[in-house]
Amino acid sequence: MSTIDRRTAALLALFGPLLATTAARAAPASSAPAAKSHVPPGWVRHDVIAQLIYPNMTALDLVGPHYMFSLLMGAKVHLVAKTPEPVTSDLGLTITPTATFEQCPQDLTVLFAPGGTGVLSAAGDSQTRAFIADRGARAKYVTSVCTGSLILGAAGLLKGYRATSHWAARDLLADFDAIPTDHRVVRDRNRITGAGVTSGLDFGLTMVSELRDPFYAECAQLLAEYDPHPPFDSGSMHRAPVKVRETMTPWFADLRAHTRDLARRLKA
Repeated sequence: MSTIDRRTAALLALFGPLLATTAARAAPASSAPAAKSHVPPGWVRHDVIAQLIYPNMTALDLVGPHYMFSLLMGAKVHLVAKTPEPVTSDLGLTITPTATFEQCPQDLTVLFAPGGTGVLSAAGDSQTRAFIADRGARAKYVTSVCTGSLILGAAGLLKGYRATSHWAARDLLADFDAIPTDHRVVRDRNRITGAGVTSGLDFGLTMVSELRDPFYAECAQLLAEYDPHPPFDSGSMHRAPVKVRETMTPWFADLRAHTRDLARRLKA
């Protein structure tokens, strides 16, 4: 059995009770098919998804979307890095690539970039930009979460597109000729971008709905038990107390200065 077949079988096992219930409602009790034979049309598709990984990325930017992408029956998800060496995130989580730039399929359903403290090193690396620009030119969807959109911008993939990013960097997208947009998930044609870190789950569900259908996405949401009730209401610049905003904003002064410097150098 192929890797895709094993993944699909595992997902069918997860979704099985739901599919059995759906089948029972759709057909007489005497003829209701078994769950595994009653996969709704379009639920198994051979999507090819590439998620960029690089040193000092933010792991949650990657892992939230990876969870949702991996729930897509029939999809193949590649974790793509410049070299085959393990990559350590900005908070110390080590992730092993499954493909290098050269090994990554040429034609992708989804190209994805996460953010992180290493984002400017990735965006400033000519090989990384060349890879993102090449695959992004042909991908059905060009996507990111958090400051990953700065990598897309540096590769020239957001010119004239509405896009979002982490609140500390959102306006900097204009330096790459994008149109900064203050929403948790922003879609402009085939560019779909998520805001900071935890928006990766909202982004991921958006992509599941786009690549399958809203019902599939609702099933994935329930499977993940994604029903957030945060203990504090300080998760956006719109609602965070003034003292919190004033404390956090200076932390990103270097990121902002270096991003603007990178944009100037790329344009020059």
